[in-house]
Order: sequence, then C-alpha cells, then structure tokens
Amino acid sequence: MAGGSERPFKVLGLQQIAIGGPSKERLRRLWIDMFGLEVSGNFVSERENVDEDIAALGHGAFKVEVDLMQPLDAGKKPAVHEPPLNHIGLWIDDLPRAVAWLTAQGVRFAPGGIRKGAAGYDITFLHPKANEQFPIAGEGVLIELVQAPPEVIAALS
Repeated sequence: MAGGSERPFKVLGLQQIAIGGPSKERLRRLWIDMFGLEVSGNFVSERENVDEDIAALGHGAFKVEVDLMQPLDAGKKPAVHEPPLNHIGLWIDDLPRAVAWLTAQGVRFAPGGIRKGAAGYDITFLHPKANEQFPIAGEGVLIELVQAPPEVIAALS
C-alpha cells in the first residue's frame, strides 16, 4: 500500500462520464436519438463555461450519468469540449477521508476543493497532470470523485 497506510475509503463504481463537443445537438443525436438515453436535467454554469444535458444509463444504484456538454463560449476556459471525453466520475464511500488520504499520498487535486456538483452530490476533481509537489495525477484524464449517497453505498459495497 502506498505510504504504508491502509486506504480509508472505497471506490464503489462508475458514477458518470462527461462528453464534450462544440454542439450538444450533435452529441444528442448519438446518445439520445440513436442510443435511446433520456435527458433528465440540464445544468448551465457561466463559471464552469458549460451547458450540459444530463442523461443516464441503467437504474438505481447502478445508474451511470452521461453528461453531454458544450461550452457557453468556445473561446473561454474551461474548455469542456477539449478533450471530448471530458472526465469520468467515480462513486466514493467517504469523500473527505479519500481526499485527505490521497493528498497525503501525493495525489494532485484540481482547485476548488469539495463542493456540490451539478447532480447535487459532493464532488472534487483529481488534476489531470502531476507536478513536483504532487507526483500522482490522472495522467491526462480529469477524474471526478463523487460522494455516494447511502443507498448507493449499500448497493455497491
């Protein structure tokens, strides 16, 4: 085990995938029209430069959110459409303990800390790139850690 201490949390499963493109309509053509997912919500944030439709695969604790994102302004950051597979989200059973332990092991987190995400769960992001201070990161992939609610913890533990 890294750092000689036991991991005080569990990764329970895949919570979401977020796919970005210059136009949600093109994404919707595949994911909604062709694959048959239904849109259950929409999230717009000027600060995050995003207009996203929220769809899902599966049901209950096994549901995986599929976020279809386009930037509000393609010339501004963050560029939610670059790369097209924007991020993946993982269900975590104890997010605060996970963040504390991972940070102590040298994992780099993106700025912003733990906060409420678009779906209402507490979230935080692992940075896609390591640095000298934090040599462990997503190796090019933005990874969202999502606090699992009790019913998901019970079903996936």
